[in-house]
Amino acid sequence: MEQTKKPRIVIIGAGMAGLTAANKLYTSISRGGSMDDAALELLVVEGGSRIGGRINTSEFGGNRVEMGATWIHGIDGSPIHGIAKEIQALVSEQPWECMHGFLDGSVTMAEGGHEVSPCIVERVSTLFRVLMGFAGNPWEEGSSSSKDDKYYYDIAAEALEACAGRGGSLGSFLRKGLEIYWQRSDHHLRDETIRALEEATFSMHENTQRTYTSAGDLFRLDFIAEREYRMFPGEEVTIARGYSSIIDHLASALPKGMIQLNRKVSRIQWDLAGHYGRCCEDDDANRPVKVHFSDGSVLSADHVIVTVSLGVLKAGISQQGRGLFCPPLPDFKIEAISRLGFGVVNKLFIQEGPSHRSDNFPFLQMAFHPSDSEISNCRKMKVPRWMRRTASICPIHKNSNILLSWFAGDEALELEELMDQEIIDGVSSTVSCLLSNPNPNPDPSKKSCNGGSNRGLDINITRVLKSKWGSDPLFLGSYSYVQVGSSGDDLDALAEPLPNAESLFRLQILFAGEATHRTHYSTTHGAYFSGLREANRLLEHYQAN
Repeated sequence: MEQTKKPRIVIIGAGMAGLTAANKLYTSISRGGSMDDAALELLVVEGGSRIGGRINTSEFGGNRVEMGATWIHGIDGSPIHGIAKEIQALVSEQPWECMHGFLDGSVTMAEGGHEVSPCIVERVSTLFRVLMGFAGNPWEEGSSSSKDDKYYYDIAAEALEACAGRGGSLGSFLRKGLEIYWQRSDHHLRDETIRALEEATFSMHENTQRTYTSAGDLFRLDFIAEREYRMFPGEEVTIARGYSSIIDHLASALPKGMIQLNRKVSRIQWDLAGHYGRCCEDDDANRPVKVHFSDGSVLSADHVIVTVSLGVLKAGISQQGRGLFCPPLPDFKIEAISRLGFGVVNKLFIQEGPSHRSDNFPFLQMAFHPSDSEISNCRKMKVPRWMRRTASICPIHKNSNILLSWFAGDEALELEELMDQEIIDGVSSTVSCLLSNPNPNPDPSKKSCNGGSNRGLDINITRVLKSKWGSDPLFLGSYSYVQVGSSGDDLDALAEPLPNAESLFRLQILFAGEATHRTHYSTTHGAYFSGLREANRLLEHYQAN
């Protein structure tokens, strides 16, 4: 295609995907890479007042904390870890969230103040771990490391066979595994308390998984697609200087003024049928894409890389003729956006003041399926509904007075609406229910696997800090998942550029972001890879023309 003007590329969104694409395009040009004489106009437009998107490093109680993306999921081969290492972002004198990794020494408490016996926790945790292993990469039979693992392996294999070919959910597979476990066990027949505690502990792990996947209900999470998801090997770590240091590094290569903040896009007008042509001397009139902003301004472009969240795309296709795209996206794209899942995950940071305890607040795991008497007691103590599907409250690092709890689904949305004092009251009453045993002399005839003694701990909350991803109009949620009824093909369809057929003006609209990567969706490295993919698509396009 003969070029009479510099192609103009507009990237919508200054998060990981958008800035990676901009960085790749600009550095390729400035190094004499893919376009002669840097024949390119590049602009990044961001609707918010900061760069980073769903990456947002903050401070709380003297600690560096992450309001959004937190972990590097596997350091071996991760591009994010590579950048962090290169810019020396993995060390800091200031304490940071999860600087000691995942804390050991958790205590699991049931409502009423009884500690769940370690043998129950170990049994159920091993079962859940093996089931999740099957949901990812099924084990080879010979890979079980112990006789106990082989026992749970057989349960998972039977659950997998029972669910095969049904197009079911991760939730149904997990529950089938628990059902088979109970069928093969006899200890629950001797004491219903044990079964109740196993149920509560299993649900606790399910609640943790909800925050990992952003699926508010694991019965909505597609089982087959979950098995396509891939993580990098190696340990999971957080970034000492904050995830935003990665964003700042990517942006630092771009000239001043290339990123424009507070430019909210209201509509993207593109040329489905190739009506635009070289018909006048006005270069802007000849560009096939028009980006309309909320302030009434319009920017013409040859290519637009859309990196907004799947939540924004879902809202953009549901506005009855007033949607984000004009003309509307083709059916295959709309159907993929509609079928894929996009959930809400929020973090709650809690600053603890002086207390009467002699030691630090524990890594508290919360089991919320008690007996009737305990339910009654805790309802009187007003444990709020939004706390009942939260798996844990724990210090963000050793000896820290900052605690962290994760919320997903409806509970995450409800958290966003609460005033700080309501949150303080709700967390305080929950901790009191779990860590203050109303019956300090439990039945001594109960065996160790029935439950333990009370902890008698208290909590003194001075202030809280929460994320609000669900109600933020620039995101409308946290990250994507493959919902029952969708598949990895929908992730690929979302990544496909438009027009997707030969046209005078090809590659008008390109799509990047974590929800466009088939095997690394929901992650920052998935967003990074997608930004590289679309930048390379354009570089290759101009090399071939």
